[in-house]
Amino acid sequence: MPNPFPGMNPYLEQPEYWSDFHNQLLAALARALIPKLLPKYRVVTDKWVYKIAGSTKIAIGRPDVTVQQSRDASVAMATAVAVSEPSVQPIKVAVPLREEVRQSYIEVKDVATKEVVTAIEVISPANKRGEGRLKYEAKRQQILESMTHLVEIDLLRDGEPLPVSNSSNPSHYRILVSRSNTRPTADLYLFNLSDRIPSFPLPLLPGDTEPMVELQTLVDQLYDQLGYEYFIDYSTSPPLPWSEDDVASWARDRR
Repeated sequence: MPNPFPGMNPYLEQPEYWSDFHNQLLAALARALIPKLLPKYRVVTDKWVYKIAGSTKIAIGRPDVTVQQSRDASVAMATAVAVSEPSVQPIKVAVPLREEVRQSYIEVKDVATKEVVTAIEVISPANKRGEGRLKYEAKRQQILESMTHLVEIDLLRDGEPLPVSNSSNPSHYRILVSRSNTRPTADLYLFNLSDRIPSFPLPLLPGDTEPMVELQTLVDQLYDQLGYEYFIDYSTSPPLPWSEDDVASWARDRR
């Protein structure tokens, strides 16, 4: 069964699907770009690793203060002091720890100079909220202040969109194409649940032919190849509330 939505499938935003879909989409995008960019450019998939608060994992570490006493002293204390049962019993709690986040992204490099020409980011939920958003915004700003083009793909309805100036138009999804030679002006593609994901040219060095990125084709191929039709329960509502105008008949028929 093909993707039942004309554009982005909102059910893929569910946590149980998103991480795998994110990585699969980046890998598919890299494979699609490689034959179009060879031999001048190299397409590299890398991982960005950072830490955020919020984990409840148990860690083993060294305490700040260590109390030691000899065995003889312990025995003497036990015989001299009557120990009563504690009146207050402890409860189990979780302490905040740092959680490591690994996020893939794509770099398009000039083979001759090894310089990064274009960075491609597919936004994840951690990029749109809390400490993870702050860390991503700092990384994003470094790119925007460099000579590297930025392509930022946001296929998540959840979370506040990443900041851009002079655009308050609402949309479910967006793609930002920021060329280093035209900043601060950039191209922002806005689209909704009922729209196909727009195609866009991949910015490269001046004078080079810019291939079109057909993201919709990749999403539809992944949906079919990875068998999401067998895992997604369309009898349940998609993540986040949707208005009747948002949810078209092809989605309502499957719930």
